[in-house]
Amino acid sequence: MTGDQGRGKLLKPRGDYQTLLSYQKAEVIYDITFRFAHQFLERGDRTIDQMVQSARSGKQNILEGSKAATTSKETEIKLTNVGRASLEELLADYRDYLRVRDHAVWDKDSREAQFVRTLGRKTPQTFELYREFVETRPPQTIANIAICLIHQTNYLIDRQLEKLEAEFLRDGGLRERMTRARIASRGKS
Repeated sequence: MTGDQGRGKLLKPRGDYQTLLSYQKAEVIYDITFRFAHQFLERGDRTIDQMVQSARSGKQNILEGSKAATTSKETEIKLTNVGRASLEELLADYRDYLRVRDHAVWDKDSREAQFVRTLGRKTPQTFELYREFVETRPPQTIANIAICLIHQTNYLIDRQLEKLEAEFLRDGGLRERMTRARIASRGKS
């Protein structure tokens, strides 16, 4: 919120996580990771659960942070950052997968990465945009698609965190808004 939007309200409207591009992309990453881990990793490999849980945590913490924003900007920032950290962990897992199998990580300016970047500009972001590739390409391609999406999502989360921090510095938290409202209310009496 900028300017006077939301000023004078103790509880700011939030919880619109489904409209956040960072959430949409995190959900796509989860869908890709779930399929990838169960299809290309050996049954019983602990990495399956770790990758799926990291992807889920990335998505869920963005959701929970957005929902918590109504009462706590601090909690929103913390949970959004946890989501970011979870995706960073997943990024390392995909890189490990490629490295130990002697597959290359696409250069960020490669034709393939540019294609994924173009797909990443479409809104809304859904798994359907990537389904054909996930269902027809070899695992190293799918891992690289996931890596590209994680980088895009982390970039969006970093911008989101900058905005949340600026809002907190400008408007404060719930307690500060409550104090200001109480003082203003007393001044009207």
